[in-house]
Amino acid sequence: MTLDNSGMPRKNIHAFWLFFPAASIFAALAVPLSIYSVLSKTGWPPGFLGAGHGHELIFGFALALIAGYTLGPQPNRVLTLLFVLWILARVSWILAPASIAGQLLSPAFALLLARYAVPRFQAAKKWRNRIAGPLILLLCLLSVVFWFSSNTMAASEPAMPDSRRVLTTAIVALLLLMTFIGGRIIAPAVAGTLEKQGIPLEARVQPHVEGALLATLLLALLFSFLPVTAPVAGLLLLVTGFLIVVRAVRWKLWHCRNRPDLLMLALGYLWLATGAGASGLSIVMESNPVSSMHLITIGALGTLSTSVILRLAWQRARRMTPPTWQVVGIASGMAVAAIARLYAGNTPFLEPTALWLAAASWSCIYGFVALQVILLFRDSQNRRK
Repeated sequence: MTLDNSGMPRKNIHAFWLFFPAASIFAALAVPLSIYSVLSKTGWPPGFLGAGHGHELIFGFALALIAGYTLGPQPNRVLTLLFVLWILARVSWILAPASIAGQLLSPAFALLLARYAVPRFQAAKKWRNRIAGPLILLLCLLSVVFWFSSNTMAASEPAMPDSRRVLTTAIVALLLLMTFIGGRIIAPAVAGTLEKQGIPLEARVQPHVEGALLATLLLALLFSFLPVTAPVAGLLLLVTGFLIVVRAVRWKLWHCRNRPDLLMLALGYLWLATGAGASGLSIVMESNPVSSMHLITIGALGTLSTSVILRLAWQRARRMTPPTWQVVGIASGMAVAAIARLYAGNTPFLEPTALWLAAASWSCIYGFVALQVILLFRDSQNRRK
């Protein structure tokens, strides 16, 4: 046990105060740098070329969000080790992805994150409440699989999927994780809001729909590994989109007009349905699903992550929900980013104007979120004094 300067036990730091602003700053910088590295034809930074952009979005940005959301209070030494390892992994991959550090530090961070995050879910009594742990472990292990697939010797093995297919599978895993955790956040919040209005909500977690979603997405994840089974994965993603819409409609969200923060979460959840459906359709039609999957990684991940970050920060610092202008502005800006990126990907050549519009909207949002969290953290510390 560590003591502060007054000799009292020092409280552990909540991981979200560290990882959320760091992930937001990284997101704000990474996307425009990624577009510059492609459009400028300079090849700099090299870590964003090819599959590097997807690698950093999933195993850099998304895993940092997971760290902030799942780790909870941790001793300083644990958070310092994780945070420093995450920063070193990002810098080494971006500047020298082929180096030993660039290749090994990202999987090392992912495995260390799994070591501390996964056991936190094992105390739950119901198996559905414990499933978040294995899902996080799966996403972390895919970082290791990506390393094997991008390795020259491993890539020559016919049984090993290429790095882009690993990223596709990782996006499906991320879709699965967001579908599960998003539902567990939205359902009780909506139920509490409707209860105050005297409106009953029988369909809260909806275990049968949730179970169907978990089974469908797990199968989609398995079938996404191999090109020959990709059409089956596409069909399963179409089913996923339909099930997500059914679940969202049964929450009676139209009664939550006085809670824009909940409506923003619901919008992010519906982005999951849109992204799953569009990606599934692209796969079934044997077209490139990369553009459609940005509806998952920008529309859904962007909207859900910024919503959760702001809700947690405002609740911890001020014990209130985020202001309406922040919620509406961020949700609208993220929609602009997702639609612009979808449009750019559906043109014969990547449309530079649309790409830069998507990047500008994305970066402005995450830059603002990072600043807001830092200010709220300072406010919370001042209130404790």
